[in-house]
Amino acid sequence: MNKTKIGIFLSLMLVLGFCSSCGEKKANSKLLLNEVLINNESNFQDDYGVHSAWIEIFNKSYGSADLAGCYLKFSSQPGDTATYFIPKGDVLTLVKPRQHALFWADGEPNRGTFHTNFKLDSLNANWIGLYDSGKKLLDQIVVPAGVLKANQSYARVSDATPEWEVKGETSDKYVTPSTNNQTIDSNAKMEKFEQHDSVGIGMSISAMSVVFFGLILLYISFKIVGKISVNLSKRNAMRAKGITDKKEAKEKLLGEAPGEVFAAISLALHEMQSDVHDVEDTVLTITRVKRSYSPWSSKIYTLRETPQRK
Repeated sequence: MNKTKIGIFLSLMLVLGFCSSCGEKKANSKLLLNEVLINNESNFQDDYGVHSAWIEIFNKSYGSADLAGCYLKFSSQPGDTATYFIPKGDVLTLVKPRQHALFWADGEPNRGTFHTNFKLDSLNANWIGLYDSGKKLLDQIVVPAGVLKANQSYARVSDATPEWEVKGETSDKYVTPSTNNQTIDSNAKMEKFEQHDSVGIGMSISAMSVVFFGLILLYISFKIVGKISVNLSKRNAMRAKGITDKKEAKEKLLGEAPGEVFAAISLALHEMQSDVHDVEDTVLTITRVKRSYSPWSSKIYTLRETPQRK
């Protein structure tokens, strides 16, 4: 009896642990606020061609995360908080691994799923919070007042990093809606290669060497495979004829295709390449032919009933 109770207790604990782990997976804690632009004068446009403030969310995990059912909250005044419920049923709310989702803070939720019911404040500090469907806080950020100028954004230094900075002040730190916050414009290896080979002679020689080396390898491979196949065919022919002497087999041309076979193959290839075929007339002539009556082909003289055997 005690063993039965212990087994039931352990089973319940496993079920509760499994349910709690499922609940944690549904929390979508892998979603983060990644970049915010408040005063949009000539930056990115929405699908209506309007310049509006926007909020970028980043999926830092290597699995998809769904924003459907989550909440975006905004506040610029104490005690005044606006809440936007991200509707369900839109396939675009499923953010792919290491990808971004952009929400327009234009106060026009009737324009689509990614248009919030609040606007960001360009004069005061902006608090923005991201909550899951259970209203659990996933991430939050406060954009200080007076920090951002027109077309400047407040963003993480790199995607999902804890440090934030102002982007848009210099050419190397530019605004990046719906893409990585840190974009590498240069490649050290390419620059070094260009420094040592500005004309591209070394690149040309390297590319041609690789091509010729590959062709030589293919020639050697086909040569070896051809010899092996010929030797196998000769050996099978000698075994079929019962000949063990290689000299005798060579004299009888065992395992070698006769010249007629090569001639037929060459002729077929020549006809295929030169498109030599019979030219037929495309005009059809139908002529009625009168046939004289013959009792040998008449149906009335055929057997209509099966003869019965007496």
